[in-house]
Amino acid sequence: MTKSRGSVTSRSVESRVQALLGKVGVARSRDLERAGLSRVHVRRLVERGVLERIGWGLYRRPGDPVTEGHDFLRAARLVPGSILCLLSALRFHGLTTQNPFEVWLAIDRKAWRPRVEHPPLRFVYLSGAALRSGVEIHTVEGVEVRVFNPAKTVADCFKFRNKIGIDVAVEALREYRRRHPKKLDALWKFAEVDRVRRVMRPYVEALG
Repeated sequence: MTKSRGSVTSRSVESRVQALLGKVGVARSRDLERAGLSRVHVRRLVERGVLERIGWGLYRRPGDPVTEGHDFLRAARLVPGSILCLLSALRFHGLTTQNPFEVWLAIDRKAWRPRVEHPPLRFVYLSGAALRSGVEIHTVEGVEVRVFNPAKTVADCFKFRNKIGIDVAVEALREYRRRHPKKLDALWKFAEVDRVRRVMRPYVEALG
């Protein structure tokens, strides 16, 4: 196939897609458009098995491994700047027996919220230090996912205990103490950020 005016060759399209997916892991429709692919190109690549559509406006290479965090990375791509929090962050760090069907995301109070059918999203609104502190970046299936670290997540659970239940917060605290017995200073640091030090103290003391 030769290159013609206003179009690109099949080989050129595939090379662009492979280069993009090698960099970002999962591509959004806008990422493909910025790489010079039209909707027709995308549809043909899906039909030929070069691309796999994994959700609304999300594409990846067929055969790439799917991990437990697959919904996490999809949420991260759909809501840029969001941070995995509360039940989802607990699950990510192995601090809970809960398996939420929603992906919990922290976003700025003024941030745009997309309407997405899958994965179902649950938003928590934060600002200032409560939004900026304790953020880690992990790579899930080649995609960078922002998630609150374990100590910040436990503090958030007490901050939002009315949303998730105090029993979940206490379970998370107990598991954190078991896994990170020498990192209580970090726990108190984020308790101060979230203004829940007084709330957490009796539970911490009860656990010894």
